Amino acid sequence: METLLQQARTDPRRLTASELNELGLLYRALTADLALAQRDFPNQQVTRYLNQLVGRAHTLIYQGEPLRRRRLVHFYRRGFPQLYRAILPYTIAAFVLFLLPALMAFSVVAVNPDWIYVIEGPAIAGLVAEVERGELWTDIAPGVRSAAASLIMTNNIQVMFLTFAGGITVGLLTLWVLASNGMHLGAIFGLLTVHNLAAGLAEFVVAHGVVELSVIFLAGGCGLYVGDGLLRPGLASRKDVLVQRTRISVQLILGSVPFLVVAGLIEGFLSPSSAPWWVKVIVGILTGVALYAYWLGVGRHQEES
Repeated sequence: METLLQQARTDPRRLTASELNELGLLYRALTADLALAQRDFPNQQVTRYLNQLVGRAHTLIYQGEPLRRRRLVHFYRRGFPQLYRAILPYTIAAFVLFLLPALMAFSVVAVNPDWIYVIEGPAIAGLVAEVERGELWTDIAPGVRSAAASLIMTNNIQVMFLTFAGGITVGLLTLWVLASNGMHLGAIFGLLTVHNLAAGLAEFVVAHGVVELSVIFLAGGCGLYVGDGLLRPGLASRKDVLVQRTRISVQLILGSVPFLVVAGLIEGFLSPSSAPWWVKVIVGILTGVALYAYWLGVGRHQEES
């Protein structure tokens, strides 16, 4: 099986008809051996080896066909939420890596507003002056909201891809993006709290923030997932682990783009509007509940069957 997988690594079409037949026979034998090993030797190295070998063979034998409408529907009905749950521990880790710096920056700036310059640098002076005058920068004129929504969507997608791509640096860039963005948000809220403007920013963020931040945390989870695979490849080669985990992560990242589009539209049109604050809160709650009900609930009966 190792020899056949090595031959098929670059192009599965290099395998002859007899080799393909042998591949199928070996795959069935391997899965039977793996079942016995998991029962009788669950903590042994041979079981981990067989599990990874079966996984590589499964990827080759059942590799996807070109994306079509039915496959896309199937992906969103089953594959996407199942993949989300598979890497959920990494996504939770990404959330923590964002939250802790945010809380630290908030606490420091709320106590001593001058720390905003330490965290953000001297370029923040203009925004600080605006806040000291009691002004917020979140108002978007109705005439430019369409352009603003497009710009916001593009920026969010760029941040998502950067957070995910950081996995190639064994997760260090991902960690930096999460921590720096957390510190930025926390510092801004700390400054606004000092000047009694935090409620205004919270009202602006609440409608789109749940979906937007959730997708960013997922992208961070993908980056950490890839980085962890490079640090701890197990018995497989780092190249194989990188290919496998990147394939899963790319599916999650591309699958998340529609959610960022929705968040960008809300941020461009509803968030800066004069709609009552409670309307924005309801939108934030409903979109957040719908998103997590989808991620955590859809496709579970297929996993259990």
